[in-house]
Amino acid sequence: MSTLLPKVRALTAGVDLESLADRAPIETALGLLARARARLAREGFEVQLARLSLPPLLAQLDAAQRWTSLAHVRQLDALAGEAGVVLSVGPVVMDDASDASDAPTGALATWIADLNAATVHTHASVVIASPEGGVHRHNARIAAAAMRAITANSADGLGNFRFAAAARVPALTPFFPVAWHHGAPAISAGLESAHLVHEAVREARHADEAARRVLAHLGPALMGVERILDGIAHDERVHYAGIDTSPAPLGPVSIAAAIETLSGAAFGEAGTLDACATLTAAIKALPVRACGYCGLMLPVLEDDVLAARAGDGDGRFGIRELLLYSSVCGTGLDVVPIPGDTSEASIARLLLDVAALSTRLDKPLSARLLLAPGLGEGETTAFASPYLTNARVLAV
Repeated sequence: MSTLLPKVRALTAGVDLESLADRAPIETALGLLARARARLAREGFEVQLARLSLPPLLAQLDAAQRWTSLAHVRQLDALAGEAGVVLSVGPVVMDDASDASDAPTGALATWIADLNAATVHTHASVVIASPEGGVHRHNARIAAAAMRAITANSADGLGNFRFAAAARVPALTPFFPVAWHHGAPAISAGLESAHLVHEAVREARHADEAARRVLAHLGPALMGVERILDGIAHDERVHYAGIDTSPAPLGPVSIAAAIETLSGAAFGEAGTLDACATLTAAIKALPVRACGYCGLMLPVLEDDVLAARAGDGDGRFGIRELLLYSSVCGTGLDVVPIPGDTSEASIARLLLDVAALSTRLDKPLSARLLLAPGLGEGETTAFASPYLTNARVLAV
């Protein structure tokens, strides 16, 4: 495959599902993903991971129904695993209404942690801000308690890789763990294209030229993916939802390296915010049907340069800086390592900051926080995952 092509990080099929017990739409979507993956491969595009995104059916259940639903979710998780795909059950809590039986958040948090522990391939989220309801303060406490409970259930600390708090994240977003579906069956994609951004800005002499070069490099590549996806949607009689144009990084394929090339300084130093804003403006101007975040992703543990800069000296950036950069780009706080003993109250306050920023700026943000078991601020994580680069634990 040409190095000038993006990889398809997330090939996501949205499933129109009325019940978790209904297998026919799942089987249909799995067939769609298999055929779409093969078609993209024939065109030279590598698909890293195929995904199923479900409607938020779990959010509609009462306390008793939640527990009986776990058996259905485990069956779907096994089905997804057999097919080599991952699954998102969508937001498990959406409305910001206190459940009296939770006293006030414990039962829901425990159920979310049990859902996480009972599955291997299943992702979920809690809505902490929505266009209709603004900041969901009660839900922020639920999400914080769930993160703590998931950590307690997860010896390696990686359970929270499959759980996030979501602020104004729309349906049909292809990236996990916040993906959820609404409407007719659909297909969408998120791309690993940070290397194309870096290539585009290498020769740029100033910001305006960098933006033009990003459009010139990414535009044709993304239009090529769109042509294939649109054809697949037509042939399969499903809705083409679009491409999340966020240039996802992974390991040495670093978006932080592109930002440093453009700013002329290490990530986290002065000029970082300006470079993020410049690249985001170009990304949002790409000539394809857009869905999802469509901004720079700054996942600390999925980007080698970000991980290194977090550990430089006392750290070139922290959580406050990541929130600042999210104001002009970004997806929020993604795979951010925090101390394993961070209190529920501290996590909830941080989630409220993300929710407030999302609401004030009317943009999708999320928070996927990895509590590092037994580690405190400044220590180095030891997550054993081929998808993560270990880094310094950041203070909350």
